Amino acid sequence: MLITELKAKETILSLITGKVFVLNCHGCKEIRFPEQEAELLQKELANVTGTVTTDYICNPENLALRLQKHAAAMEEADTILVFSCGVGVQTVADLFPEKKVCAGCDTIRLPGFQGVTPLEYDCHQCGQCYLNLTGGICPLTACSKGLLNGQCGGAKNGMCEVDPTMECGWERIQKKLEQLGRLDALKAPIQLRDYSVD
Repeated sequence: MLITELKAKETILSLITGKVFVLNCHGCKEIRFPEQEAELLQKELANVTGTVTTDYICNPENLALRLQKHAAAMEEADTILVFSCGVGVQTVADLFPEKKVCAGCDTIRLPGFQGVTPLEYDCHQCGQCYLNLTGGICPLTACSKGLLNGQCGGAKNGMCEVDPTMECGWERIQKKLEQLGRLDALKAPIQLRDYSVD
């Protein structure tokens, strides 16, 4: 159960580079999904190669099957713009590692069930999604310390000092951004968290 809010229009438009494929998730919309606002915004987008609206994009096997017939449109796109909670965005980013995947929504905390992913993705529901800056890997949930400004310096051989069975989230973020040719994103200042929305 969750509430999603659309990011500011200017923010969303600034994320898009080149052609864009739009993916809408309505899996948890029975709580709050900005469907009408998202539709209005998507009408203003240029260079859209395709749009898919489906449910529970947090299930990668199901999503991969649903997107098979849109493979050409997705291949043509430079950016995949996802309107869902953070779990859905992370699932899409993992499914399409060579694409720039951007979150069009922020997720706000609401206790209860969230998503159906069989993977270990999690959304902190912080109300300020950072996935656009970190290559689709959430620094709040991928880092044991929830650091927003990079590694703590305690990782050894790529593993977290708090949980040695867990990969360092910030090393994962750095590798992903390097793979996408977006390492310069790490130079941008991270917006301070607004704990009033958490």
